[in-house]
Amino acid sequence: MANIPEEVIEQVRKETNIADVIGQYVQLKKSGNNLFGLCPFQEERTPSFSVSESKQIYHCFSCGRGGSVFNFIMEIEGLSFKEAIGKVAEFSHIQLPENVENDLSDGVSTETTVNQQLIDFHEQAAKLYHHILVNTEMGEPALKYLNDRGLSDEIISTYNLGFAPDKRLLLPFFQEKKADFQLLRQSGLFIENQEGQLRDRFSGRVMFPIRNQSGKTIAFSGRVLVKAENSPKYLNSPETDIFNKRKVLFNFDIARAAGRQTGDLVLFEGFMDVIAAYRAGVKNGIASMGTSLTSDQIVAIERITKKLVICYDGDEPGQDATNRAIGLLNDEPNLNLNIVQIPERLDPDEYLKKYGSDKFQKLITGAVETPIGFKIQFLKKNRNLDNESEQLDYINDVLKVLVTLSSPVEQDIYLNQLSSNFHLDKETLKQQLSDLRQTMPRQEHRAGSNQQQHRPEVDVVYHRQVHKIDRTERGERNLLVRMLHDRNVWLKVTAVEAFHFIHDDYQSIYLLAEGYFETHHEDYNSAQFIDFVKDKRLQQIIVELELSQISAESTTTEIDDYLNVIMNQAPIDSQLISLKQALVDAVRLGDSSREREVTFEIIKLQQQIQREKQA
Repeated sequence: MANIPEEVIEQVRKETNIADVIGQYVQLKKSGNNLFGLCPFQEERTPSFSVSESKQIYHCFSCGRGGSVFNFIMEIEGLSFKEAIGKVAEFSHIQLPENVENDLSDGVSTETTVNQQLIDFHEQAAKLYHHILVNTEMGEPALKYLNDRGLSDEIISTYNLGFAPDKRLLLPFFQEKKADFQLLRQSGLFIENQEGQLRDRFSGRVMFPIRNQSGKTIAFSGRVLVKAENSPKYLNSPETDIFNKRKVLFNFDIARAAGRQTGDLVLFEGFMDVIAAYRAGVKNGIASMGTSLTSDQIVAIERITKKLVICYDGDEPGQDATNRAIGLLNDEPNLNLNIVQIPERLDPDEYLKKYGSDKFQKLITGAVETPIGFKIQFLKKNRNLDNESEQLDYINDVLKVLVTLSSPVEQDIYLNQLSSNFHLDKETLKQQLSDLRQTMPRQEHRAGSNQQQHRPEVDVVYHRQVHKIDRTERGERNLLVRMLHDRNVWLKVTAVEAFHFIHDDYQSIYLLAEGYFETHHEDYNSAQFIDFVKDKRLQQIIVELELSQISAESTTTEIDDYLNVIMNQAPIDSQLISLKQALVDAVRLGDSSREREVTFEIIKLQQQIQREKQA
């Protein structure tokens, strides 16, 4: 921080809206004066994460984290304060002075963590693989394969695709750079034999970099170029300190921004489906790292959007996978789920090649159906509906699905369809549905379409337990907020001889504020003061005070009352507490003389308190 001039930090702060930055990581909704969303630092289902645009600070009422835009980037990206300034400046398209840019580029090594070094290994490996693909003779077969799949140079560059040849290249590449051997062992880029020797994990494969939400490469998936016996089609990096496949979604770094514009994300089965969709202009596509979504991935999606579209392959395995995904996601209250079925049993890439980008876009945006609509069609699979027995089984299974719906209107739509398709009396179907409802457990009635569960736009819950605040501490908190925001109050209080706060934390903030106002003569700035303080625990207290319901406005009488409580009444209250404890001890020990003495002192103090109240 010392290497970056204060005026540069302030330029970045003033030209950045914290809500725009945090909005890249969290879906924010307006509630009252602030914005709320799901906390990105923990798993939660009800929003407790608050952002104040007026104060340019954030706070989670559940985990307690809070601070300025720089604090947020430091926490979410694991960066230093200096690196966070560079990241925020880049986001806001602020051109930093050349000497500051150089300082951010140099000096990183002293602050680099092990995880950052592992990420750097993967970034360098991705560059090497990409170079081999597009610039060398070794990469020509892989480049031809990708071009034949319809991938342009622009797409290959966007996804930084590469090629790992059979020839050993990666290990010598890092050895020449004198990379730390123990870190190379941890990276997942190599396989270690019994003698402790390393060899490249990937060879003869087209390389798909797996990036985190910040766009940094943390792993790879390699597709074999020439099929070989006992060799898997796709080989993924092992889990490491920087890569947990349960938490990562392919293309999430790109889809996150696109999804904010479209209002949804599209879940595909594989990497090539996502890339094919991107070619067609559908840039909000993602794919999981395994066969089904995990709770961590669902939480990541919910932070970005409330709408998820599932678009798996149109063949039978793809439909089965869609059905499993619906079962997994149907009880997610924060997701509005829709399905796109690709006709003719095609996968997204095949459909795009056959019908072109325009039709593909229209399919993704216009051919959506509800999970219930999909389920009704899915239940027809492997059934001969010309057979009366199988017809009855099918109708009963559909009614079991419809009974879970909480919306009478939606039930009515599907009952109309069922009645029309099988030439049945609708009232008879309704009666059977009613009978079925009586026999089903109550919880199953509520288990249906998550789209029909009506709830407030933002329902904020304050989870964290806060210690009970007594009269003295309440006075200190109120006074401190007014001192920070009102220069006249500050001058009045600091002129009081021997003034100090009772609680150490508030006294520490007061002393730090003295230093802050010596160097910052303009109006008080909440986010600026939080960064000035540096101590994380004190920062959290300031954030809580700033986002509390304490008004910054006050009268002279109020300030006098707070001063009286802190300087006069608080010491008496403290004495009274001590005397009451002494009285308990005297009674317990049977010391009647001490009991009388302490009782007399308590009475005197209580009389003094009463006189001061009447004065």
